[in-house]
Amino acid sequence: MNFFEELKWRGLINDVTSPEVEDVINNQSVTFYIGTDPTADSLHIGHYSSLLMAKRLEQHGHHPIMLVGGATGFIGDPKATGERNMLTPEVLKHNFDALHEQISRLWGFEMVNNLDWTGNLSVIDFLRDYGKFFNVNYMLNKETVKKRLDSGISYTEFSYMILQSLDFLTLYQTKNCVLQIGGQDQWGNITSGLELIRKKCGADVKCYGLTMPLITKADGTKFGKSESGTVWLDAKKTSPYELYQFLFNTEDAKVIEYLKKLTFLSVDEINALEESLKTEPHKRLAQKALAEEVVRDLHGQEELDSALRITNALFKGQLQDLDEKERKSAVKNMDKIECEAGLNLVDFLITTKIASSKREAREWINGNSIAINGEKVKDVDYVVSMESCYVDNMVIVRRGKKNNYCVVLK
Repeated sequence: MNFFEELKWRGLINDVTSPEVEDVINNQSVTFYIGTDPTADSLHIGHYSSLLMAKRLEQHGHHPIMLVGGATGFIGDPKATGERNMLTPEVLKHNFDALHEQISRLWGFEMVNNLDWTGNLSVIDFLRDYGKFFNVNYMLNKETVKKRLDSGISYTEFSYMILQSLDFLTLYQTKNCVLQIGGQDQWGNITSGLELIRKKCGADVKCYGLTMPLITKADGTKFGKSESGTVWLDAKKTSPYELYQFLFNTEDAKVIEYLKKLTFLSVDEINALEESLKTEPHKRLAQKALAEEVVRDLHGQEELDSALRITNALFKGQLQDLDEKERKSAVKNMDKIECEAGLNLVDFLITTKIASSKREAREWINGNSIAINGEKVKDVDYVVSMESCYVDNMVIVRRGKKNNYCVVLK
């Protein structure tokens, strides 16, 4: 298969603005751009597929430009659910700087800020030079706008597509950027940009748009920073261990899709993992490959090794093998149980509801089934004190081979 066919096989092509896009992608070398607004100080896993798409195009000979919307971030792309909260200039500046550093470090793309060409644009110039080219009926027919007509949409968010269209026009005029790529929810903004270029620069201009399907969870909801449980690309917000666990726990129904979209594994490698999913799903080889590839690509081999050490330590109960940083990662997302310090082990197990009765607690202790911080405890009079803590004021209790509990001592 050719390059464009592989992108389709990976599920990375939702729609294109012209049949010519396939030839452009396969056989030409063009400048393209992808954009994001600085509405948070890190990208998340929902962005990752799009950024990898840009990297795939770069590896095939195209030149990527990453636009971080210092101007459009003041407004916000309209959501289907309602108006966005306005961010302060200080928050936007912080977010912009953080994204600039993150994207430069991870991908090294050329980066631009649309505040550079809109920050000093007067209202009169905006209306005369750009607003004049947008028919209101045309704007009302855009999918993101239509979804908001019943609940209402402010003029501020309504005008967002004009600002994003100005981005495409500016990059075409200044950097010969002829292709914009984005998630499928960006189709209306992309086609508006193409329309503005055509009206300002002539109908014979060759510019294109390409959208990608949004990456979704098994329940059909998309990954995003507005949703609960966001998985960030910043290791300080989502540790490599947390990222590894999140991906390793991917449902069988989604793991092959994620392998295609979120890794650079070859067609043959992914097909082999798909076969293993059918014949030996209990081995979870596809999930393991997904987690390892993404963590390694984002955070490096050393952090992947650390994530694997934490995983193995919790699975095998070998908690003493972890350093302080790894211990904090191990307990971060565990459910917490609060308990008074100074109780003997039997009362401790009862109070935390790890055991349902004193008889059951003694049976587990005498049966060598209780470990504190990875160490087996057979003494029913053992006192769980602050000196027992594994990290900070927390104790890790293991019951049997699979049940781990994190107890916060007070």
